[in-house]
Amino acid sequence: MAYDTDLADRIRALIPFEAEHTEKAMFGGLAFMVGGHMAVVASGQGGIMVRCEPADTDRLRRSPGAGPMVMKGRELDGWLRVDAAHVRTTRQLSRWVGVGVAYASTLPPKAAKKARPRR
Repeated sequence: MAYDTDLADRIRALIPFEAEHTEKAMFGGLAFMVGGHMAVVASGQGGIMVRCEPADTDRLRRSPGAGPMVMKGRELDGWLRVDAAHVRTTRQLSRWVGVGVAYASTLPPKAAKKARPRR
């Protein structure tokens, strides 16, 4: 399943102007990165993935529609999945985009990767 392009457009519109971001297709979705760190992903499985302060993961998982982010059978601290039904309104989506952008903005910027030489 491809990610929801309308949802991606809505996320893009909510990222604060001062939070310069890049976008990268990954995990079957579209990741919005701040300072080279993933902040929010329009998921290919529907809904979004959100990066958060690891210490806040359990508290945020108790929010309606939020659940653990699971990769390779393991729950990841600092990541949440939010159902599509719980990001339908601008208010709902804005909350989660704010969580992801706020946390990614606290991380030191990643250095640009050097291109690999061709053989």
